[in-house]
Amino acid sequence: MTEYPLLVVDAANVVGSKPDGWWRDRAGAAARLRDGLATVATDGLPDLPGPLDVLLIVEGKARGIKPIPGVRVESAPNSGDDAIVGAVTSAGRERRVIVVSADRELRRRVVDLGAEVRGPSSVPR
Repeated sequence: MTEYPLLVVDAANVVGSKPDGWWRDRAGAAARLRDGLATVATDGLPDLPGPLDVLLIVEGKARGIKPIPGVRVESAPNSGDDAIVGAVTSAGRERRVIVVSADRELRRRVVDLGAEVRGPSSVPR
């Protein structure tokens, strides 16, 4: 069985990258992001062909949103960044992992583990 590349999306960072009122409904904003990622699972991104294994990491008031076909959702018990680092670590260095976030420290941490990074504008929302 071929393992698809893992796309890990930092929901808080991606949602927070666009001042569209997300702070009034964090769970709703994360759910809209999740819904936008559904096509990414099959179609991929412009520079990353699908299919992809998409994992959305949510935290805070966005915890508890449900997965949908093509998009797994993990509610971080504490720090979303730590949950993302954990997902990258669990995937192992043999698997291609791409993390979507603009957080500089998180990006440094995951690159040190062998992951690639993309900015928030690389995914639909």
